[in-house]
Amino acid sequence: MDGKLRGIMAAPVTAFKADGRVDFETFERQINSLIESGFPFIAHPMHIGESPNLTVRERKELVSSLVRAAGGRVPVFVNVSMPGTDNMLDLARHSEFAGASGMVVLSPYHWEPEAEAHLDHFLSLGKSVDMKMIAYNNPRRVQVGISHDMLGEMIEKLPNLAALKDASFDMNYFTGACRVASAVRTNFSVFTGIEWLLTSIPVGGSGSFSNCGEVAPRLIQSLFDACMKGDYETARPLQFKVGILLKLLQTNYPATVKYAMELMGRPVGETRKPVLPLNQEAKEHTRETLESLGVLESEPRGW
Repeated sequence: MDGKLRGIMAAPVTAFKADGRVDFETFERQINSLIESGFPFIAHPMHIGESPNLTVRERKELVSSLVRAAGGRVPVFVNVSMPGTDNMLDLARHSEFAGASGMVVLSPYHWEPEAEAHLDHFLSLGKSVDMKMIAYNNPRRVQVGISHDMLGEMIEKLPNLAALKDASFDMNYFTGACRVASAVRTNFSVFTGIEWLLTSIPVGGSGSFSNCGEVAPRLIQSLFDACMKGDYETARPLQFKVGILLKLLQTNYPATVKYAMELMGRPVGETRKPVLPLNQEAKEHTRETLESLGVLESEPRGW
């Protein structure tokens, strides 16, 4: 084995109790369910996990909960992204001490740094801990992106940089990232931000982070398997279904994901403000779409 990360990175929502507190017991059920569904690794808290709505204390407690629930069965990655490199480093060191396998690192929020400062942000974090790092490219959210030249330099200078999560949704960028990675280090992985697998795997992608994994794990795993086998006739209709599901779940995100989980018998509570729960019309649309896709019949129910 070359140690390369391949597959679907499960990205769970964060469960909350009726009073708004984190529901750690339900969260650990989620982690066990994802592992039993066959996901090879887990990252939390991503955007779907409401990372901006969590306090630092909650995030640190969730790291311990994540590591405990996984129990060494799969690698777990902690999203340490927040404003300020030093703040991220504190959470990264906590995650390493707690037993996490790695960290996800977004470009700096708010600052829109010049190229030198942007690179230094990643190098400072990567060289300060002894665990794998996944760089997170999301220029639509943070207004600064990881250039192909910068990516190549990062791969060369950081042996523990294992992968890139690309949420640019730009196939020119994604294809270029795969080209750079294959030229610099063959065991470096490039993931899409969501499950657009039919377009990404043929050009060198290693999988994706998952928006749909807690709602339709069988569908997502089937699509990944077909793409990896080069069975595009099987993959094409699966990708069409996933595309419809993604469009649904990314509306009023992640409240729609949470309601869909409730329909699947896996309730995880409401979202925190500013994300509001679904109204009745949105709930009906969610149920109808899941029924039309066959998700309510074909996917596992309950924990």
